[in-house]
Amino acid sequence: MSSSISSSDPPDRWRRFFRRAAGTAAIVVCALYAFVVLVDPWGSLPLTLPLDRTPVTSNQRFSYPVLARSPLFDSAIFGTSTSRLLRPADLNPAFGARFANLAMNDATPYEMSSLLRVFNRAHPAAKVVMLGVDSPWCVTGNSFQKLTPRPFPEWMYGTNRWRGYAEMFNLFAVQEAGKAFGVLTGLKKPDMGRDGYTSFVPPDSTYDPARAAMHLREAAPRVPGGERAGAPGGWRFPALDLLREDLAALPAGSHKVLFFTPYNHRLFSVPGSDGALVWDECKRRVAALARATPNATAVDFMLPSPITEVDDNYWDPLHYRVGVADRLAHDLIAADRGDTSPDYRLLSDDRGL
Repeated sequence: MSSSISSSDPPDRWRRFFRRAAGTAAIVVCALYAFVVLVDPWGSLPLTLPLDRTPVTSNQRFSYPVLARSPLFDSAIFGTSTSRLLRPADLNPAFGARFANLAMNDATPYEMSSLLRVFNRAHPAAKVVMLGVDSPWCVTGNSFQKLTPRPFPEWMYGTNRWRGYAEMFNLFAVQEAGKAFGVLTGLKKPDMGRDGYTSFVPPDSTYDPARAAMHLREAAPRVPGGERAGAPGGWRFPALDLLREDLAALPAGSHKVLFFTPYNHRLFSVPGSDGALVWDECKRRVAALARATPNATAVDFMLPSPITEVDDNYWDPLHYRVGVADRLAHDLIAADRGDTSPDYRLLSDDRGL
């Protein structure tokens, strides 16, 4: 009778259903993977289409390695958010260079060093390297914070870029490939400029002195952390040891500009306090590094000055306004020439440090 045939029919239908579903899912997954790999949202893969890419990921740790490798640039700015407002366009003519701004929000010395090494490997004849020095570089003791809660894609910073194909199989890569495709097709505006610069502060036309003053009143002196036993001369600054290695690896002929960023005066420590001692010693160490490095200059903007003493120059204790950033760029140009200014002090020319 046909009952034996009909009893085996439902399992066959289920098997066919699952095979079709699995096959469809596999096709979708493969199509998504192919889309991500072809778009290559971070320009990080060794085989990539010659597309006109711009940075699309707001976490600069993903966006900047491709800029650090790009032959479009021969100079770069590194640092934390306190250096992000420096416009490459302000620096390019004076140095005869093509700058990328590679400063990252809340970057650690390890992250900045990793990016600097990517840039150095790709630019053996770099013209100018600028580094904004602030509190992460002045931590004392035997160690410093390596990473932050922000994801840091180690694979992008190494020499084996083929590893990237294994890192594209996730929802974040799909999301960023979609954003990159939107920018490529003109459906979406890019998050930042092609040279890494973006103004991350509100438009200056919206500046509210009263609101800024409220943020500034809440500020307390910013003191680098770490263990400090004995006299300042015996303290260890582990991040500066890392910086020494990075400076030694740079081309001897390139300009190196190390500058302490202009915090608002409310973050300064009282003279003679522990905070003042650690900052003074860190500045002495950076000055010594600059003097020991060919074509290096150390500049201190972290001092009472016409920039730092004027509260209306700041959105908050760390972040100055765009006009101040433009002024800072011109000051850096002048400092590299050896000029003096009330805005800064040339540390590497001061043998008393």
